[in-house]
Amino acid sequence: MKLALLVAILSLIFAAPAVAQQQGSATRGATLYQQRCGACHSMDANRVGPMHRGVHGRRAGAVAGFRYSPALRDLNVTWNDATLDRWLAGPTRMAPGTTMGMVTPNAQDRADIIAYLRSPAAH
Repeated sequence: MKLALLVAILSLIFAAPAVAQQQGSATRGATLYQQRCGACHSMDANRVGPMHRGVHGRRAGAVAGFRYSPALRDLNVTWNDATLDRWLAGPTRMAPGTTMGMVTPNAQDRADIIAYLRSPAAH
């Protein structure tokens, strides 16, 4: 019993930095957004990709005036931390047939971009 409690406590202690790291920095995310997303997306205007202001909490394929691929139009998700993380990690795996091909393989970079998209600056 004591060993199991000690293992549980140590697991929490050593897991805490990894969990905290995945929380994301909106400041770093703003920079990453400009570097990685800005060529095709804008916060306030549709470009090659749809505008992103207010994307966190919005249903996929719902920006008025943007012509989505059928894959994205039919994707039945609301953008939240989990769905955005999955999307940024592999859009073509999440929605085969999408025209979005940019992948963000680094989990911390994804967490930072998501923190920015959910921040007041992006709403």
